[in-house]
Amino acid sequence: MSRVLVADDEAHIREVVQYALVRDGHTVDTAADGEQALARLARGGVDLLVLDVLMPELDGLAVCRRVRASTRVPIIFLSSRTEEADRVLGLELGGDDSVTKPVSPRELAARVRAVLRRSSDDDDALPPPPPPLVRGRLTIDRARAECTIDAGHVVPLTVTELRLLAALLEHPGRVLSRGQLITCAYDGDHHVTARTVDTHVRNIRAKLAVHGIDAITTIHGLGYRGS
Repeated sequence: MSRVLVADDEAHIREVVQYALVRDGHTVDTAADGEQALARLARGGVDLLVLDVLMPELDGLAVCRRVRASTRVPIIFLSSRTEEADRVLGLELGGDDSVTKPVSPRELAARVRAVLRRSSDDDDALPPPPPPLVRGRLTIDRARAECTIDAGHVVPLTVTELRLLAALLEHPGRVLSRGQLITCAYDGDHHVTARTVDTHVRNIRAKLAVHGIDAITTIHGLGYRGS
């Protein structure tokens, strides 16, 4: 059973999301604003955060920045159709997925399951992990869910970003379509869009560029190639 924290300033949205996730087998805590969400996260034990983009006092994007400074707990953003730019920014800041309001309880429950499945650390339920993947200055240790540069400096990739980069580096020189990447890196989650893949690739590039590394090439009209 997973514990999910739902942060939204609208009581009705919190109730709908809580009902859907409890019905799906999760334990759910709620927060009415960003400060409450951070206080609950500080106590630990949260497996996933459902985070509204627009909240008073401290909005979802600011909460995400603070969360990503210390933890990689998966984050799913909630946003309205008019907040597309904020939704994309949320993914760039380290969000794992986003859901558009009005919230479909079934869709949200499916996305929560998919993100939790991708970030699961339950080694007993999984086959032994493959050995570290080394490409040039980059090393991806999937057993530790960690990407390092020059065998020392840790790159702060989210679990989703790590899986996406690993999928590309496992096939150096080969062009992978967005559909193939969704199958490899997102477990074939049909809710993941090509735009989400593009946003995560852009986020990975920005984190690697700080260290002078360009490991992903865009092949226009086809997809991406790892190097």
